[in-house]
Amino acid sequence: MADPNTIRTIVGIIGNVISFFLFLSPAPTFVKIVKSKSVMEFKPDPYVATVLNCAVWVFYGMPFVHPDSLLVITINGFGLALELFYVAIFFVYSDWAKRRKIIIALVIEAIFMAILIFVTLTFLHGTKSRSMLIGIVAIVFNVLMYTSPLTVMKKVITTKSVKYMPFFLSIANFANGIVWSCYALLKFDPYILIPNGLGTISGLVQLILYAAFYRTTNWNEDEKEVELSASKTNKSSDV
Repeated sequence: MADPNTIRTIVGIIGNVISFFLFLSPAPTFVKIVKSKSVMEFKPDPYVATVLNCAVWVFYGMPFVHPDSLLVITINGFGLALELFYVAIFFVYSDWAKRRKIIIALVIEAIFMAILIFVTLTFLHGTKSRSMLIGIVAIVFNVLMYTSPLTVMKKVITTKSVKYMPFFLSIANFANGIVWSCYALLKFDPYILIPNGLGTISGLVQLILYAAFYRTTNWNEDEKEVELSASKTNKSSDV
C-alpha cells in the first residue's frame, strides 16, 4: 500500500501541472488584446485579484509559516510572476481610468502584504499560529480570486454571450479546484480545502453557463470589434 505522503506528493505535482496550465489559460485573451491594441470589454479584476492570492500563498508555503509546502510555493511563485505580466499587458492597452484603478489596486495589495508579513513575523511565534493567520487570509483571497469572475458571469447572463468568459480558464479553474481539494484531504488542510472546494463550484458554474449560452454567442461580432479597436488606435496615432 502506497504511503499517504507519497500519494499526496504525487497529487500535489499533478496539481502543480494543472495550475501551470490554469495560469497559462488566459494567454489567448492577451494575444487578442495585443493584436487589437485594446482591452475591449475584458476586465482586469480576476488577474489583479490573483496577484494578491498568489502572493499570500507563497508566504503561506514558507518553511517558517507552514513547513513541507514546497509545491505550494513553486506553483504560486510562477503564478505570481505570470499574473503580474498579464496585469502589465492590461495596463499598457487600457485607458487612463482603468490604469488608475489597476495602480490603486496593486498599491493597496503591496501595502497589505507588507503589513501582513510584518505582523506575522513580529508578533506570532511558531508555525502553528502563523499557519492559522496566513491560512485564514489565504482562504479569504482565494475566495476573492474564484469569485472575481462573477462580474464576467453576470455579463454572460445579461448578454447571453460567453465571448468574454474564456473557456480554457473556466475548465482549468474547475480541474484545479478538484485536484487541490484532493491534495488537502489526503493530509487534512482546511486552509487549502475550503477555497479550492469553492473554486470547484465556481468553475462548474462557469462551465454550465458556457454550455448554456454558447449557441447564442455571436462570435463574428468579436472580429468586428477587434478591427474597430485597431482602426481607432491607428487613427489616434495619426493625430
